[in-house]
Amino acid sequence: MEETDAAPHVAPSQVRRTVLLVAGLNLAYFFVEAGVALAIGSVSLFADSVDFLEDTAVNLLIFLALGWSLSWRARAGHVMAGIILVPALAAAWQAFAKLSAPTAPDPRALVLTAGGAVVVNLVCTLILARVRHHGGSMTHAAWLAARNDVVVNLAIIAMGMLTAWLGTGWPDIVLGLVIVVVNVSAAKEVWELATEERLAARALAGEEIGEEIG
Repeated sequence: MEETDAAPHVAPSQVRRTVLLVAGLNLAYFFVEAGVALAIGSVSLFADSVDFLEDTAVNLLIFLALGWSLSWRARAGHVMAGIILVPALAAAWQAFAKLSAPTAPDPRALVLTAGGAVVVNLVCTLILARVRHHGGSMTHAAWLAARNDVVVNLAIIAMGMLTAWLGTGWPDIVLGLVIVVVNVSAAKEVWELATEERLAARALAGEEIGEEIG
């Protein structure tokens, strides 16, 4: 089936440059968001900052793995599914730690920092859109993560406004738990894509696959 929504004949060198740029953008904003999150005590913002670090790792892994075979790309996709769960675990831990004292983070700093995150993730999504079909589950994972992050950042902005109105930290905790669900869903999709690639590699090798559940 012809891929009409991806740029044709994208060279591997172009894909590498693209993911390296995205990795740099994510790493830079990780330090910004993590610093603000720790300063104001925000669960959701901290979870999102860890997500920037996760995106950095994913894109660097893509940079290294693009020359690998289909079978090894599938293995890398499975590894990335695990990496995507890291921010979910961080968010869950922070939410649990704050349950006993749900103080409200500074809503102004929260909204401004999340707004910057929207810009960074939107730029990354647009950059990755042209190459997301070139590299299998790996580049798709990077694009998927960036796209989901835009939605999460917008939710953080809305939550910051709600926090300013209510004056409590509960919206921040609840959103932190929502980020857990979002990342688990993304990890599941990446795992399934990587499993499809693994089965395709086995089929090309002439192995009998039968019915497998990833």
